[in-house]
Amino acid sequence: MSMRIYLVGGAVRDRLLGLPVQERDWVVVGSSSDEMMARGFRQVGHDFPVFLHPQTGEEYALARTEQKQGRGYKGFSVAFSPEVTLQEDLFRRDLSINAMAEDEHGELIDPYGGLEDLRARRLRHVSPAFVEDPLRVLRVARFASRFADLGFTVTEATYAMMQTIAASGELNDLTAERVWKETARSLMGAHPSVYFRVLRHVGAMHPWFTEIDRLFGVPQNPQWHPEVDTGEHTMMALDQSAHGQASLAIRVATLLHDLGKADTPHDQWPHHPDHGMRGLPQIKALSQRLKLPREVQDLALLVATHHIQLHKIERANAAEILNLLKALDALRRPKRMLDFIQACHFDIQGRLGHSCDTYPQGDCLRTALEVAERTDLSQVLNRQLKGPELALQLDQARILELSAWLAQVN
Repeated sequence: MSMRIYLVGGAVRDRLLGLPVQERDWVVVGSSSDEMMARGFRQVGHDFPVFLHPQTGEEYALARTEQKQGRGYKGFSVAFSPEVTLQEDLFRRDLSINAMAEDEHGELIDPYGGLEDLRARRLRHVSPAFVEDPLRVLRVARFASRFADLGFTVTEATYAMMQTIAASGELNDLTAERVWKETARSLMGAHPSVYFRVLRHVGAMHPWFTEIDRLFGVPQNPQWHPEVDTGEHTMMALDQSAHGQASLAIRVATLLHDLGKADTPHDQWPHHPDHGMRGLPQIKALSQRLKLPREVQDLALLVATHHIQLHKIERANAAEILNLLKALDALRRPKRMLDFIQACHFDIQGRLGHSCDTYPQGDCLRTALEVAERTDLSQVLNRQLKGPELALQLDQARILELSAWLAQVN
């Protein structure tokens, strides 16, 4: 059997959709590891037949079959040999739109109806083997999010399989690294809320996103939140962060800023006093569970703690404004302050009828930082003070400058 090479998966799908092809993956049929290495390919890993092309660095995988033997996405035995066919390899893939291939002449090979599903804008599983891999629940949610603008929807049969996986408890067996990878990719898309809505639809928010799931059904004051539901507000704010092309850290901070509202005593609804501070343990728990990067967690904690202060900054005095700048470490880290302002702005825009709201509070804080930075501190520094006394006098000098500025603008 002679070696045959096929372009597979996302590259074929995206070309047919008219989208830019980001990377290309290849399947090799009728070959072996020894032959691949003899041709100059470099094997990556020892348990999986994937090789890097000696010139392009693209991944070439030997055609393989898989058999479920244990729990989780790692619970598979992989078999690869020159006898495995392309159709057998494609049969193990998640969605029909990802189970197409092209030969060296550009001829489409589509044994499972992927092209028809592309045209119908369907996300449909390839085979009953779909239920064997819990990671596919997150992958389908990610594809639903990525292709939302194109009108793709998940079929009811695939939804049912995702619900079966969620009910099995195998989502618990996923690793934090894989969950975060799928989630981060979804968060950086144009409609990240779709990712979480799909997971909620199939009962798959637990155990990884329990804190977010708890927000749905929690009412807010309709005077400030016409959408009322805290979960809906969170999804709207998250999509605003995507519309604003924000960084990943800002999107996560926007997503997590109101977690504390789920713990407001019901007799205080629809008001949520101190919800920022109440949400900090939840942010820390979710961050630890997903192993979020430290800078992502830190910004989320800052936004949860201080977003209400910024919303009300136009009523603050000079000392309160300086305290906010210090809490943000804005004098040393002005970029992080700007990220904080962006997340707070998305919170304001993530409300029914408010998606185009401006945010003068952000301008106010930016100007306040400029005032604090230009304060003449030479007299204080010339007094040779040290420690707490020096810090106090520096603060007093900045408060005087901020007070003068506020007197001018008010």
